[in-house]
Amino acid sequence: MHNGESQNGQANLATPAGINTDLLKRHGNTGKLFRSVLLVTGIMFLVGIVGIVLRLLEDGTENTRVWGYHAAAFAFILTTAQGAVMVAIAPRMAKAHWRRPISRVAEMFAVVGIVNLLMFIPLLSVLPSLEDGRRSLWFYNAADPILSKVPVYTPHIWASLSLIFLVLSGLMLLWVSSLADLATIRDSSSGRKHRFFAWLANGWHGTSKQWFMKYHRIGILGAFYFMMLIFTHFLIATDFDMALIPGWIDALFPITHAANSLQAGCATVIIAMFVLRRFGGYGDWIGLDQFWGLGKLMFALSLLWFWFWFSSFIILWYGSRPNEESVLNLIIRGPYQPAFMAAFILNFIAPLFMMMWNPVRKSIWGPTLVATGILIGTFFDRIRLYVSAYSIPGIGDSSVDKHMLHEIPQTVMPHFIDYMIWVGAIGGSVFVYMLATRIFPIINIWEQKELLLYKFHKKLHRTEVLVLGKPD
Repeated sequence: MHNGESQNGQANLATPAGINTDLLKRHGNTGKLFRSVLLVTGIMFLVGIVGIVLRLLEDGTENTRVWGYHAAAFAFILTTAQGAVMVAIAPRMAKAHWRRPISRVAEMFAVVGIVNLLMFIPLLSVLPSLEDGRRSLWFYNAADPILSKVPVYTPHIWASLSLIFLVLSGLMLLWVSSLADLATIRDSSSGRKHRFFAWLANGWHGTSKQWFMKYHRIGILGAFYFMMLIFTHFLIATDFDMALIPGWIDALFPITHAANSLQAGCATVIIAMFVLRRFGGYGDWIGLDQFWGLGKLMFALSLLWFWFWFSSFIILWYGSRPNEESVLNLIIRGPYQPAFMAAFILNFIAPLFMMMWNPVRKSIWGPTLVATGILIGTFFDRIRLYVSAYSIPGIGDSSVDKHMLHEIPQTVMPHFIDYMIWVGAIGGSVFVYMLATRIFPIINIWEQKELLLYKFHKKLHRTEVLVLGKPD
């Protein structure tokens, strides 16, 4: 987030030297607005940390009912910020040129995973072990000679490892993708800054071998991140949500949880694009093509949101068994119906009736407005799913019926501490993202210079047209 527009003009951006000069200047300068937002979000982050400490001191981890909003905040960051990295991976695999100015914008959301990893730690203590008789995907029976060999903290172990590898693969993807840019900053700086970026650049000099390694490592890390994202959503959605509600059996819910992350990830990147264009001075780099291209992808994923939801809903609704009816009464028709309606309207109805119109879809304000609604809808959806699950008493009590919910619990309203945790989660995410912009250029420099090799103007009759080539 930098103040001011480019002073170089579009003509200089058509040469590698001009691209270097413009983007390095932007990366090196911070305005008053940047510092003010960094200070505010840093304070918000501290408020969230204080909120978690107060929650641990006042309530401990035995009462699962008070941890629902914390779990929802964790799931919200997992669904939005950590899903946003896929915006850099998928269009790059498709060799789309429009995504070049926003690839780094998306990749840098990997650093937000560090905040979410810290938020996940208290949830490990809140979730009872299998030994306590908790309903789970993992089969465990202390009396069985085979099933007793399953570690009682099996979901805790695998979910933790999955989230750790997701964060590490995202950070590695960001670093490998940034090697050439870090070397560019190294070569244009001196003193301690030069030594710091020389260490980060790891001996990058742009040899053919290094470029070969870079392209292949980006592909491998992108595939590994996608795999870990799906696997992490599978574990979190199953053991930290669905298994806590007696009678809820839905084979599609884990992948629904992951698919929601792709839609919310697109929305998160669009909001970041708008902020960088409007307040960061990157209007020369982030334009209509980026909003249009990502808006079409977000529109398709909004339709997919309904497909996944309806595929699960029709099974429970048409089956109408008592345990299925109780699940519907809890998360759709019961105390959390307002949250469900908000999610249904903002994640499906609004994108459908707004993005179907080309003037809205092919604009900057249209996708931004829809993306804002999607993030709000995702916020309510995570509250609906996680707060309702953690509100059920006796999660780890072996005497509780695990096959049917006999009594629908009342709506759990947020406590003051819950507001503190949510403020800290959102503020901390923005805070670490902004800190990362001081290290990694927010616009991918080497990809902009590479694009010059793939485009040229060709005379056609009485005019000239821009011709774009495809790599490979």
